[in-house]
Amino acid sequence: MRVGATAILAPGMFSFSVLARSGTARAGLLATPHGRVETPAFMPVGTAGAVKALTRAQLEETGAQVLLANTYHLMLRPGDALVAELGGLHGFTGWPGPFLTDSGGYQVFSLAALRRIDEDGVSFQSHLDGSAHRLTPERSMEIQSNLGADLVMAFDECPPATATREEVAAATERTGRWARRSREAHRRSDQWLFGIVQGGVHLDLREKSAADVVALGFPGHAIGGLAVGETKDDTWKVVDHVAPLLPEDKPRYLMGVGTPEDLLDGVARGIDLFDCVLPTRNARNGQLFTRRGRLSIRNARHRADPRPPDPECACYTCRTASRAYLRHLHLAKEMTAATLMTLHNLSFYLDTLRTIRQSIRLGRFEELRAEMRRPPVPAGGGAPGPRTS
Repeated sequence: MRVGATAILAPGMFSFSVLARSGTARAGLLATPHGRVETPAFMPVGTAGAVKALTRAQLEETGAQVLLANTYHLMLRPGDALVAELGGLHGFTGWPGPFLTDSGGYQVFSLAALRRIDEDGVSFQSHLDGSAHRLTPERSMEIQSNLGADLVMAFDECPPATATREEVAAATERTGRWARRSREAHRRSDQWLFGIVQGGVHLDLREKSAADVVALGFPGHAIGGLAVGETKDDTWKVVDHVAPLLPEDKPRYLMGVGTPEDLLDGVARGIDLFDCVLPTRNARNGQLFTRRGRLSIRNARHRADPRPPDPECACYTCRTASRAYLRHLHLAKEMTAATLMTLHNLSFYLDTLRTIRQSIRLGRFEELRAEMRRPPVPAGGGAPGPRTS
């Protein structure tokens, strides 16, 4: 374990410090105008300004430090101007901690049949009502300024995994030009703007993108364009190649990659920030993450099971609800099922990150990683049990 460097780009407002290391894994502190974030950190996804199925009080109970909100969705509904009028995301939602907003690029580029790309930006139709809209780097910065998040993202082009090398190369070059325009258009000193590295699974394109983005002097960097259909091996080959190219004294964000195993593998490669819809989406679909693997609450074996989802978990759900009750609620399509299971899954993710941070401070991250990857042993001993029950 050794002390790292500190980057302070806005004294008294923002700072990022690497405080401890265990191998390549790092534990740090990201200070923002709305509070501190201990890293590595997982950011629950609140697409429309709220994490689905949870109240603010429940979200705070999980220990969430920073939330992610979606520029594209909030631009369309209720509109970024209205959010600004009501005090930005913090005033509008009441969440007191930091927010991060994405640029809107990923969502727009996922609307393949409804959008048209040119050098200036993207024209697209709303998935809500078919109305016409235009997103450019300048407009993305305007929207994110109105939303008022602490951490904001440069506008980028995210090609699908099926794109040809030529298509990926063109998108990567455009991302570099749009990063410069985003940097020039961004005005708020109370926001940190992150640049995004693209390039698909092509390591030479990733290297060129990283060099271009780093040269623009962003206070933080993200690795984007992953978890879009590539193999897991390709994901980690890209992260292995790109992470060392990013400045040591600035936060690194791996966008949209987030199974529990991914968190371990990302931290091992020096990543500081993560987001993913898995814990919340899977909860609504009846899948729980536990220390003994994934648990499908719909499974008939849980019909009369009095045990909590995870006996080692201290969350509200595990303190108060049995597997049998959760299964009943889920099959009956009761809203409470989504709330209780989302509360558990997010608690599991955030507890995992707390444990990871502590292991880095103690210099034993790789021991923890090996321990968490070891197949679970059923109660009472015996052969390793299944990862899904």
